Amino acid sequence: QVQLVESGGGLVQAGGSLRLSCAASGSIRRINAMGWYRQAPGKQREFVARITSSETTNYAESVKGRFTISRDNTRSTVYLQMNSLKPEDTAVYYCNANVVAISFTTSDYWGQGTQVTVSS
Repeated sequence: QVQLVESGGGLVQAGGSLRLSCAASGSIRRINAMGWYRQAPGKQREFVARITSSETTNYAESVKGRFTISRDNTRSTVYLQMNSLKPEDTAVYYCNANVVAISFTTSDYWGQGTQVTVSS
């Protein structure tokens, strides 16, 4: 089994910053792409950012220039640095990872989510 545990959410004023972390653990052989998604109240979950195993990144247009995704493969951890936060960034943020398990099966896993609230 594989677990993803997020941390770093909270309440921040508009213009502020937060850094989210997501650590993977369990029966992991290799982690391919890792990413972040978010879901605001009453809305569908949407893509935020993604980083491949070779550290190629891509971002949603709404966060480009403000958010930065990175990863530490030695810690099986992905980060999301969020700067210049806006009230519309308020959402539950979910970590996602495409993982090759010890058994060689490949699956997508999700974290439990962490709340980010940006006040105006």
